[in-house]
Amino acid sequence: MDVVKPVKRNVLLNPGPATTSDAVKYAQVVPDICPREQEFVEIMTGVRKDLVKVVHGDAEKYAAVIFTGSGTIIQDVLVNSLVPEGKKICVVNNGAYSARMVEIAEYYHIPCVNLKFPSTELPDLAVVKKTLEKDKDIAVVATVHHETGTGVLNPIKEIGQMAHDNGAIFVVDTISTYGLLPIDIAEQNIDFLMSSAQKGLAGMTGASWTVGKIDEIKKTKDYPPRSYYCNLFMQFDFFDRVGEMHFTPPVQTMYALRQAIKEYFEEGEQARWKRLTKCWEAIHKGLSEMGLGTVIDKEIQGHLVVTVRAPEDEKFDFFKLHDYCFERGFTIYPGKMFGLKTFRLCNLGLITEQDIRDFFVVAKEAFTQMGYSLPIETLA
Repeated sequence: MDVVKPVKRNVLLNPGPATTSDAVKYAQVVPDICPREQEFVEIMTGVRKDLVKVVHGDAEKYAAVIFTGSGTIIQDVLVNSLVPEGKKICVVNNGAYSARMVEIAEYYHIPCVNLKFPSTELPDLAVVKKTLEKDKDIAVVATVHHETGTGVLNPIKEIGQMAHDNGAIFVVDTISTYGLLPIDIAEQNIDFLMSSAQKGLAGMTGASWTVGKIDEIKKTKDYPPRSYYCNLFMQFDFFDRVGEMHFTPPVQTMYALRQAIKEYFEEGEQARWKRLTKCWEAIHKGLSEMGLGTVIDKEIQGHLVVTVRAPEDEKFDFFKLHDYCFERGFTIYPGKMFGLKTFRLCNLGLITEQDIRDFFVVAKEAFTQMGYSLPIETLA
């Protein structure tokens, strides 16, 4: 795709939106079009097919259903739409984004079994198994693949098998792994996954989707309708019959998403994962050189987010660090762990190992300006 003029490139090390290509940015600059035109319907149809293809889904069994909104909207859709009358959802909760699904269930007054585990650890599978075997009212099991708040990668295949063994469907928030970490939806025992355009595919904010089992979507027609806008069957049915979203779609965002998907397939699933793993390794190398430690055991990290343990003394000021880096083209994000001084470095977008090395040049300057001698011996 021809790009008219290069756009200033910022390296986003925050957990989303992610760094995008110029071609994705310019894909939004298109002639005005009514989204009910057949031309746009065909674009939506192609995008939906490709979203299933990214996770190796069988097009006869799985469909992508897109909604307008950020990632939270698709959490809302699946939580409120998939639980039958008189049944429960069980959330395997070890972080901020699984906790959000618990909150959504509470807002809709849906009975919820909140299996809460420490945010720095993997869930205890023995507890999950015992809970599902004991409570036969649990119809939906949900968790997060990769907790972006910490960087923990959960064992979804094992949890999904437990859900299926006990007659429940398995829902996974893959918002920060879809299009980054290779996923085979059936092999991982997933019935419904969710993602959002501004994350792994490096598109633009405004479109989120589930890829889910068609037969399970159709069953929800008879479940209690808990939302008008965020209703899974209503949206699926409109796509199925008309080829369009029920309500106005994010038109320009869809053009950008189509381009982002094209770039995903051009790079290749394994090549993208290899590139991001190199970025993650470069982050650990840079932190080690600075004497900064991490909070999450490296063995359970998802290679996409590193939670950095910040110095506890008064010299450290996250906002000074952020502003110094931001002025030089790098965006970092505060931690999401209460009681600890942390910040996060995320490699979710179109960034390279060289970008990470360049970032640490700037980060070392920032720490030096805050009065530190490197490496910081007390944290090494």
